[in-house]
Amino acid sequence: MSKKILIADDENKIAEILKAYLEREGFKVSVTYNGKEALAKFREENPDLIILDLMLPEISGWDVCREIRKESRVPIIMLTARDELTDKLIGLEIGADDYMTKPFEAKELVARAKVQLRRSEHTPASEPVLVIDRLEIDTERRLVKMDGENIDLTATEFDILANLAASPGRVFSRMQILDKLGEAYEGYERTIDSHIKNLRKKIEPDPESPAYILTVHGVGYKMKDKG
Repeated sequence: MSKKILIADDENKIAEILKAYLEREGFKVSVTYNGKEALAKFREENPDLIILDLMLPEISGWDVCREIRKESRVPIIMLTARDELTDKLIGLEIGADDYMTKPFEAKELVARAKVQLRRSEHTPASEPVLVIDRLEIDTERRLVKMDGENIDLTATEFDILANLAASPGRVFSRMQILDKLGEAYEGYERTIDSHIKNLRKKIEPDPESPAYILTVHGVGYKMKDKG
């Protein structure tokens, strides 16, 4: 069955170009031009991936993303017309999985979409269930529990956590984490910090003093050792 992608962008030309490229790759694509319709289509169509512009009329892309994250872990790629790191990091912190700055190559966005869709289906870890203290990661069902309670993670957050947990104690640089995700783009190293910040908010008893995902200053991050 064809994967469903929702494009929400008020620039008609960009939306139609993306739609054409994605449909050529076999995806089923819906397009909307404002935030209110984007939320309605999301709830009506249950897409497998959303391409979401930040500057939407009626309801902003920021708020659309926040509302979607209350209900779903569907992968979200955010589009921004401003090449400002703050916008990108805020987008990631409210739940986006990736971002692209306009203008961009449609072929690259299609490639990013495929990465996100694969990530939402597959697991990077070899063991079916990883257990570290009170944290349990089911890599086959892509579920995470803390003390038996389910924790909702985005696809990107899950893959970062599973990769770290598969090698407890091993230190990963930001570039190594990006490479594991299939996104070895040097300019995106800072986005890993945002994803880690989100993960800590969700899994750490005290995000300000993390017990699971540890910072190795000047290098990167590691999962605490099982021992």
